[in-house]
Amino acid sequence: MSAKKSASKKSTPKNTKPSFFSMFTSKNGAKEPQKKASGRRKEKEIPSTQRSIPYRAMYRDGICYGKDGRYSKTVRFYDINYQLAQNDDKASIFECWSDFLNYFDSSIHFQLSFINQHINIAEYQQMIDIPPTGDDFDYIRAEYTQMLQDQLAKGNNGMTKVKYISFSIDASDYKDAKPRLERVETDVLANFKVLGVRAETLTGYDRLKIMHDTFNSDSREPFQFSYDRLADSGLTTKDFIAPTSLNFKSGRYFRMGGSIGAVSYLQIMAPELTDKLLAQFLDIDSDLILTLHIHSLDQTKAIKNVKSKITDLDRMKMDEQKKAVRAGYDMDILPSDLLTFGTEAKKLLEDLQSRNERMFLVTVILMMTAPTKKQLDSNLFQASSIAQQANCNLRRLDYR
Repeated sequence: MSAKKSASKKSTPKNTKPSFFSMFTSKNGAKEPQKKASGRRKEKEIPSTQRSIPYRAMYRDGICYGKDGRYSKTVRFYDINYQLAQNDDKASIFECWSDFLNYFDSSIHFQLSFINQHINIAEYQQMIDIPPTGDDFDYIRAEYTQMLQDQLAKGNNGMTKVKYISFSIDASDYKDAKPRLERVETDVLANFKVLGVRAETLTGYDRLKIMHDTFNSDSREPFQFSYDRLADSGLTTKDFIAPTSLNFKSGRYFRMGGSIGAVSYLQIMAPELTDKLLAQFLDIDSDLILTLHIHSLDQTKAIKNVKSKITDLDRMKMDEQKKAVRAGYDMDILPSDLLTFGTEAKKLLEDLQSRNERMFLVTVILMMTAPTKKQLDSNLFQASSIAQQANCNLRRLDYR
């Protein structure tokens, strides 16, 4: 897996808001950029944090219009007792999970997002507080509330861990994307139900709140937004979630409001990875977002690609055998890499052709933020150590 470093971006410290008259409101209450009339000179865009947020419209029902005709939805899912399950149950869960992944064909892009975030303790205490009602069970409510507060005090330093799966398709417009995304959503929820995992679809408000909490992790301010306020306020959804500033002047770090962050990708060197690697990353006591960007290759192209690799390996094998004959030693003695790669490639081809498996392109991205550079470097060192234990490397993505 690899990722290319992006070009340097200019600093955008000013939180400049776009003019109300340059925007229009859709039926769902989401703001989209108005198309410019042809023949007019293109006006120079003023850098702003809002323009740095890469989506065009967030609809009330949770559909997000990104760019180039791509629309997406997000589902939140919860934990399952996998590690505590018996081996037979683990095998069954793994088979169901494999079937779940094989559902996504080449027309659907999807990503798994794991977010560790510090929460507002006072706000969370209000959520777990059970008020008395004046009946004979108030003492039970008070005891249960106290128990929850004690558990919160012993918890992971106010850290919450949430998991999402986002899927996107290419469509001509919102009306075309909506029914197709709803079909995918229904299938995704059904697959989670088979796994025994509770899942729920996020609304537009929910998705905006996630972005607000991510962009403003330094302030911990509550998210105050309503789609009904958009038309009267003249603001866009981005105005409610944008950070106070974004600064990419330093290549290896970026600043987002009062926080400093860095983005890395996982360079996988190991032949296989266990599920413990993900759990170890998520055990880091830091604000982080780990995403697995997954795209399924078309089955015909995948088989053709593997056959091409096998042909290349066979050609290299013949070259090595010719060298052996000329050198006067046994032609069956071949480099171990050729034998290993050839066996793995043929096994992969068999899986694709006869077992209805799919080939996926996967990129693992890790974004970490902290109040200070010293703390961020410490968290990055811990994450890099975890990657190295699995024979992988964390490579920095500069200017991201």
